[in-house]
Amino acid sequence: MKGVGILQKLGFDNDKYLKEQSKYIFERLENIDKLYLEFGGKLIGDMHAKRVLPGYDEDVKLTLLTKLKDRAEIIICIYAEDIEHHKMRGDYGITYDQEVIRLIDEYHALNIKVNSVLLTRYKGQKNATVFKKNIENRGIKVYLHEAINGYPTDLEVLFSENGFAKNPYIETSQPLIIVTGPGAGSGKLATCLNQLYHEHQKGIKASYAKFETFPVWNLPLKHPINVAYEAATVDLNDINVLDSYHLDAYNEMAVNYNRDMQMFPVIRRILANTSSPDLIYQSPTDMGVNRIKSGIVDDEFVKEAAQQEIIRRYFQVEQDYKVGIVDEEVRSKMHLLMEESNLTADDRLSVVAAHEYAESVKERFTQETEPAVIAIQLSDGQMITGRRTDLMDAPGAAIMNALKTLAGISDQIDLLAPMVLQTIQNLKANKLQSKHPILTLNELLIALAISAVTNPTAQVAYQALSKLSGAQAHSSVMLSQDTKNQLQQLGIDITCDAVFVSRSLKGN
Repeated sequence: MKGVGILQKLGFDNDKYLKEQSKYIFERLENIDKLYLEFGGKLIGDMHAKRVLPGYDEDVKLTLLTKLKDRAEIIICIYAEDIEHHKMRGDYGITYDQEVIRLIDEYHALNIKVNSVLLTRYKGQKNATVFKKNIENRGIKVYLHEAINGYPTDLEVLFSENGFAKNPYIETSQPLIIVTGPGAGSGKLATCLNQLYHEHQKGIKASYAKFETFPVWNLPLKHPINVAYEAATVDLNDINVLDSYHLDAYNEMAVNYNRDMQMFPVIRRILANTSSPDLIYQSPTDMGVNRIKSGIVDDEFVKEAAQQEIIRRYFQVEQDYKVGIVDEEVRSKMHLLMEESNLTADDRLSVVAAHEYAESVKERFTQETEPAVIAIQLSDGQMITGRRTDLMDAPGAAIMNALKTLAGISDQIDLLAPMVLQTIQNLKANKLQSKHPILTLNELLIALAISAVTNPTAQVAYQALSKLSGAQAHSSVMLSQDTKNQLQQLGIDITCDAVFVSRSLKGN
């Protein structure tokens, strides 16, 4: 298997999926008063799903919500300690509390009702209290839930005055309540169960369901899509398993993951005390509502895309291990997933191209620095390379070369006037006292945007930026998070070798 560009065809049909998904959720609403639907994963900007399901709209869940919005409202949960410690989302580079505000804006723009924000496991944290006032000043209700000792296993406590009863009931007005959050550990499940307790006390027939995109319950356990999910969560120790409860109840194979399997007996016992008998689930799979398989229209193509994602995750784990973010156990698990999938790093074509180019130009680099190059595989299969020079960094060089190719501009023509580049370098070196006046990708893109106003050649290249979307790239050295974010914003899937650009500690 060799990686190819993924824009040549589609493996996923969003319209087909949306039709089936919305129909199934509405079916869950039949014969009950309220359904609390826990949304796992990313509600907005699900780039993992987009990569493993070519054609998948990363915001398709938002589109789904617009189909449900006349009968739905949203509760956003956030763990108070995540606010206190400024927990970050790695994909957007923003804190969890900032992500909550971003989510509210996204929902309001689509006229999707936000019921409230809930601070979970709140105990008077200073930053969480400030955030509460901030949200309330924006006209959004905020509720506070304290931690419950013994949750979720001590049912005697849960159903006492020190359990669900001590946390306030969130008033809702719609039959479908979407419970979401900025990331894992936000307290979504506890919120749903707390609400079910209060609804039961009020004589309201309510139920709980879970919407997780991955793993895909009705695909084989070792299908690359499910393995790619394991690779994406390898640091969380998530493991895909067969749902033995489902097999016993229906004699049907289904895939779930270890945490749901471990929690299911407890959840079922809680539901037995908060729901009518006809709403008690027989398996973790029963709790789910996801119909993602219905949108897959080319299984072989999807498998290829998922295998590429496994390789991308492998490179990310290698980098994380290099800088100390993950330990040897996580790294070993990732290596095992690669071996079980019969994959190597060379199954990503941009990796092979980057390594070959780095070897061919290594004599141009000093003994203190590693050969810093990037190879970009465009969506039509063309391979473009770029290396670090005294003028620009490797990402900038590769992008400029790629834009020339996409715009049909001769390699002999300068996209940016040498005088412009020299002026920026002089600014960095002389005015800003930078010891590294090499131009970065961000600086080159700004220069290109400005030049496009008066330079027709630069304008043609600037207009070609959108054609970079879907490209696959690999760097021979680790890049800064800012640079990786910029490449991803251009639609480029970037991987990096776990190699520092400088061989000296000071240089890194």
